[in-house]
Amino acid sequence: MSDEQKAMQLMQEAEKKLNSSKGFLGSLFGGGSRVEEASEMYHRAANMFKMAKKWSAAGNAFCEVANLSLKNQNRHDAATNFVDAGNCYKKSDPNEAVNCLMKAIEIFTDMGRFTVAAKHHQTIAEIYETELVDLDKCIKHYEKAADYFRGEESTSSANKCLLKVAQFAAQTQDYEKAISIYDQVAGTSLESSLLKYSAKDYFFRALLCHLCIDVINANNAVQRYQEMYPAFQDSRECKLIKTICTHLEEENVDAFTETVTEYDSISRLDQWTTMMLNRIKKTIQEDLK
Repeated sequence: MSDEQKAMQLMQEAEKKLNSSKGFLGSLFGGGSRVEEASEMYHRAANMFKMAKKWSAAGNAFCEVANLSLKNQNRHDAATNFVDAGNCYKKSDPNEAVNCLMKAIEIFTDMGRFTVAAKHHQTIAEIYETELVDLDKCIKHYEKAADYFRGEESTSSANKCLLKVAQFAAQTQDYEKAISIYDQVAGTSLESSLLKYSAKDYFFRALLCHLCIDVINANNAVQRYQEMYPAFQDSRECKLIKTICTHLEEENVDAFTETVTEYDSISRLDQWTTMMLNRIKKTIQEDLK
């Protein structure tokens, strides 16, 4: 008998146990223990479905365990099984994965376990980022995760989520929001001798957002960032921004392209930075029309 067949058989046996525990006679003759036995069967079935890579069936079985745990007032077990269900559904049904993780989050927040809830909001954000591709919902869950992490003094985890929010805010052209986050995270980094060096990357990203708004904004921001972190002035990122500002003021597309190409040949530009630079380049082209 295959793992899947064994799992299906266990599901049927668990259902019979539950049905026999209902009613007056069932409650007299060990109804509670039968519910526990059924829960154990559903749990074994879930793991067998996992071995057979039947992810939706495994998710369904874990949900059965979670719902029985809720009926028995065992909220921690319920939340844990909703998370297990969500992890299975991630491989077959992302929407159902989100539903299960939200049920777990509701229980964990009610229990005051905000760091755990934050991690699951982060997982949901990743599902909306990669599987369901809904940036608005993705941003919402990264923000919620950041709030919970910050409340529990997990600053580095909060900043990691906030940087994702900034990345997608800029992508959806909410530049002011992105700038605000990059400034905030850079400010936090400057307070730490270990993290200080990373501030230049956040200033660089903020300046790309400023350039998408206008060059005057960007020039003012460069001055401010240099005052906050004098070492930024000598960085390649800062020099690139200053050169780009000059090309924008001169409306020189060719010089802009040449500068960016030269920079990329030494320091490979990532996809997000390339997207932002292309947007900035379009502002010159539009001005020339």
